[in-house]
Amino acid sequence: DPISHEWSDGVLAVSYRAFATSTTPDRKWLIFDGPVDAIWIENMNTVLDDNKKLCLMSGEIIQLANTTNLMFEPMDLEVASPATVSRCGMIYMEPHMLGWQPIMKSWLNTLPATMTQEHKDLIAELFTRMVPCSLDFVRKAGFKELSPTTDTNLVHSLMNIHESMLMEFQDEQA
Repeated sequence: DPISHEWSDGVLAVSYRAFATSTTPDRKWLIFDGPVDAIWIENMNTVLDDNKKLCLMSGEIIQLANTTNLMFEPMDLEVASPATVSRCGMIYMEPHMLGWQPIMKSWLNTLPATMTQEHKDLIAELFTRMVPCSLDFVRKAGFKELSPTTDTNLVHSLMNIHESMLMEFQDEQA
């Protein structure tokens, strides 16, 4: 509060403190998904060091437990300094390298509970059989797209259409 100068913790400090005081042996993950802010990420350098200490503006220092990991999923590291980047293990994936199959598998897990595993296996088999040749047809037949798409976008649209046809299988009790 700028008037009373009273400090209140944000989401990171609250989550970090909860994970630091946790006594369970289970692995815990703090996942940061979004743009990297230059000032914020520089303040995270002590967390990214081997000692894993979060130094808050209030003067409090929180030591993170060994069972907790941090994961950053930024679009880019344009504003991150070399010091920050060197503290992190990097995995870069081009979207087209991932392909459409993991998205389909994830989507199958969101289908209504009334869909049995047998149904899901059949849908997966049909997608696996038909999508590659359909994508080849769209890409190699010389079609002009009004708005450029990726294979993942097209398959996601197919899943949306398919899901709209599955509405009658929704359990109204759930």
